[in-house]
Amino acid sequence: MSVRVVAPCSDVLCSWVRHGDSYMRNRFSGTLLTTAAAAVAFFLSLAVKPNESEGQAYRAPRLSGTAHPNLSGIWQAMNTANYDIQAHPARPALAVRAGPVPGSEVPRAPVLAFGAVGGVPAGLGVVEGNEIPYQPWAAVRKKENFENWLARDPEIRCYLPGVPRATYMPFPFQIVQSTNIVFIVYESGSANRTIYMDRAESSPIDTWMGHSIGRWDGDTLVVDVTSFNDQTWFDRAGNFHSEALHVIERYTPVSFDHLSYEVTIEDPKVFTRPWKMRMPLYRRKEPTAQILEYKCQEFVEELLYGHLSKQPSSVMEDYRRWYTESRNP
Repeated sequence: MSVRVVAPCSDVLCSWVRHGDSYMRNRFSGTLLTTAAAAVAFFLSLAVKPNESEGQAYRAPRLSGTAHPNLSGIWQAMNTANYDIQAHPARPALAVRAGPVPGSEVPRAPVLAFGAVGGVPAGLGVVEGNEIPYQPWAAVRKKENFENWLARDPEIRCYLPGVPRATYMPFPFQIVQSTNIVFIVYESGSANRTIYMDRAESSPIDTWMGHSIGRWDGDTLVVDVTSFNDQTWFDRAGNFHSEALHVIERYTPVSFDHLSYEVTIEDPKVFTRPWKMRMPLYRRKEPTAQILEYKCQEFVEELLYGHLSKQPSSVMEDYRRWYTESRNP
């Protein structure tokens, strides 16, 4: 025979015993509400705190011998726009299939082994109004791109990222400024571009990075970019354009350590109207900051040319078959 011993309990402990997890839920909910209220109060206090330089517009350092700001430095975007320029929730992978529970998603076989490393972090988006005004046919194409990301995203094959995507990929880039050109070198794939400040000649051919002509609007560097091909995307979510893409960039120094970056996208073949993206760009402050080498071209040789080997592996043959089917559904 067993004997049950019941020890006396305090009011709080007895309340836990009597009310079980209801007490814990209420207590946890109250804690969350208190914490959330404190956070809101803190940020509101920041919002109303007087700025010491209020009423004084920031004046960036001038480029020697000119009246224009010097934007030279190493910069980087800190957002999730390369995953998806629109607001998006966290997802298990970039390539997914329907899960066992209705409405759920799980990674597709080619990316299953990546686990959490292959997940997509949530993002607030950088598109003004969070709407991309696709024409009906283009909206269908965007959806197909999203569903076939593994076979279609140019980033996977280390193609040049294009403009503006090169700006918000997860790599730093460096601006080198002179009186008549602005040169930008990107770490990803060793991409680079020249912004011509003293001429408006057109490009003889269409390219991945386009043809950039710059001018100054006060302290804002305005860059008009044309002559694109249609081989780049805006992100990994399948947002795309045609060869008629026209990009207008605006780089405005807001403080010594960050720029305001605004992009207007025009493409009458794909969109019903122009639309914009905005984001801050941050200066890399490490004493050793520099653009390192990331020549990803050599990393995709097997992917692109493995089928040309004298003895292609069975895996490569299976991949080529799947890729052909995905590219041409």
